[in-house]
Amino acid sequence: MRYEEALDLKERMIDIVKTLEMNHIDLNRIECLRSFGSSTRRTIARCHALGKVMQKAMRTRAFYTIEFLERFDKMKKEEQDKVIIHELLHVPRTFGGGFRQHDFVCEKNIEILYDKFMEAKDEIKSDGKNKNWFWK
Repeated sequence: MRYEEALDLKERMIDIVKTLEMNHIDLNRIECLRSFGSSTRRTIARCHALGKVMQKAMRTRAFYTIEFLERFDKMKKEEQDKVIIHELLHVPRTFGGGFRQHDFVCEKNIEILYDKFMEAKDEIKSDGKNKNWFWK
């Protein structure tokens, strides 16, 4: 496996986080990487966390990494945005090193947030205001 920093994906992730007002996500403690050489056939992206035990041992706070596999770059932009939203939904509101499971990270919530993301982008273009309600 080979990994490289994905600054372009981090910019897109930041845009999604800010537009959807996912204020629980500490943008200084989350990174995006591309990986090459995975043998998995179904996985497109993975969210990794520095768990509580490691945080304690390293005397640091939680840190998250979203890993994007080679398949991701072959997808349409709309589907890529949904994958980014999917991975961000795994990060709990506590931002403590844990994960939200797939009972919350589901197609329904991804579609709701993607629609809100697109609506907010349109509103920002038209009047400069973001009227997001999902996280309130």
